[in-house]
Amino acid sequence: MRKPRNYDEDLKALTAKARQLKARKQGQLGELVEATGADNLTIEELAGALLSIAAITDPQRREAWRKRGAAFFSGERAEQASGPHAGDNARSATPHDQRLPSPGSATGAA
Repeated sequence: MRKPRNYDEDLKALTAKARQLKARKQGQLGELVEATGADNLTIEELAGALLSIAAITDPQRREAWRKRGAAFFSGERAEQASGPHAGDNARSATPHDQRLPSPGSATGAA
C-alpha cells in the first residue's frame, strides 16, 4: 500500500526553496549593481533610473539594452563603453525624464 502524502511537509519544503531562491536573486541583483558601477549612484538615483527604464515599452530600445547586457556578461564591456552607442542610454532616457521631472529640475538645480 502506498504511503499517504504529507502536503504540509511538501508545502513547507517549497516555501523554504522559494525563500532561498528569492535571497539568491536579491544577492545577484546586488552583485550586478556593483559590477556595473551603479553602486556609485544614490539609492534615489538608481531607483529613478530603474523606474524610467521599466516604463519604456519600445521593443527596439529593449532589444538594444538586451544586446548591451549580453555583451556585458560576455566580457565585451570595454568595447561597449567606448563604442558608437555609448551615449544611447542618456539620450533614450531624456523624453521620459521630461515627462516625470524631479522636484529639483523644476528650479533648474542640477
